[in-house]
Amino acid sequence: IRTWAFYTIAKAHLHESTIPWKHVVISGWILDPDRKKMSKSRGNVVTPTHLLEEYGADGVRYWAAGARLGMDTAFDPGVLKVGKRLVTKLFNAGKFVLSQEGERHPITCELDRAFVRALGKLVEDANAAFDEFEYAKALMATEQFFWASFTDTYLELTKARARGDIGTPEERGSAIGALRLGLNVLLRLFAPVLPYITEEVWSWMFAKETGHPSIHAAPWPTLEELAAAAPAPDDEGSFALAIDALTAINKRKSDEGVSVGRVTEHLVLAAAEPTRARLAPVWSDVAGAARCQEHRLEAKDGLDEGAFEVLEARFAPKAPKP
Repeated sequence: IRTWAFYTIAKAHLHESTIPWKHVVISGWILDPDRKKMSKSRGNVVTPTHLLEEYGADGVRYWAAGARLGMDTAFDPGVLKVGKRLVTKLFNAGKFVLSQEGERHPITCELDRAFVRALGKLVEDANAAFDEFEYAKALMATEQFFWASFTDTYLELTKARARGDIGTPEERGSAIGALRLGLNVLLRLFAPVLPYITEEVWSWMFAKETGHPSIHAAPWPTLEELAAAAPAPDDEGSFALAIDALTAINKRKSDEGVSVGRVTEHLVLAAAEPTRARLAPVWSDVAGAARCQEHRLEAKDGLDEGAFEVLEARFAPKAPKP
């Protein structure tokens, strides 16, 4: 600030009566594990060569992009590991989503429309962060949505329908369309920080489909794009409600020492009548994600709005080891 930035601004003002730029991004120091500034003179610097070999360029960029404006950042190999794990998950999620080869139909199912609305909120938040040069905040929001709202929840909730195990061809096509839209948008939001894995996954289908060979030449996601892709849901909270219902079922499995993937032979889930009515349009997806064979959604007095209670549950016997 006191040298390069000051001299550049002062000389531009004195010689040209102007300023060189309107915004300056000021970073902090990189600290070693003892919270001391890294420098050659101290001998505590870390060269990037072995980091690139172990964690990949995207993993290193993930750590670097996590530094907040004006704040010192500690060198932490644990963050590099998280970045490498995120790259692997993006690869695997892309493989699953793009392997669903059924015919796509308009995004009409309630759960899919509610998911797209939540995706729009993410785009809005990421855009606001980037406009303020808060790239770390944009990355955090995108990463949290990717894990909590896409791979761990929406993907699981729609997996049975996307595979054609439940629902009509139109409902299957709605799920496939929403899954691909979600992956497409998330790849573009991650692209500034994770350019290599996003380019790779983009090349599998979206390069040809969109006419943009490189993700880095594709347009940035907009709310208008998402609004055109799917109509507004009847209940914006139906996606979150489906997640809560599935969480209640999975908790029952966990309490009984049953794996989440175990088939549920019989299930009765209860909720207050207003909640039951709101969950009904997305109930088949919840039951499909819980691998239910026989299931029923009932109203029960005394439960709080948004709360669920598993009244009856019977799980398939554990398969014997081969």
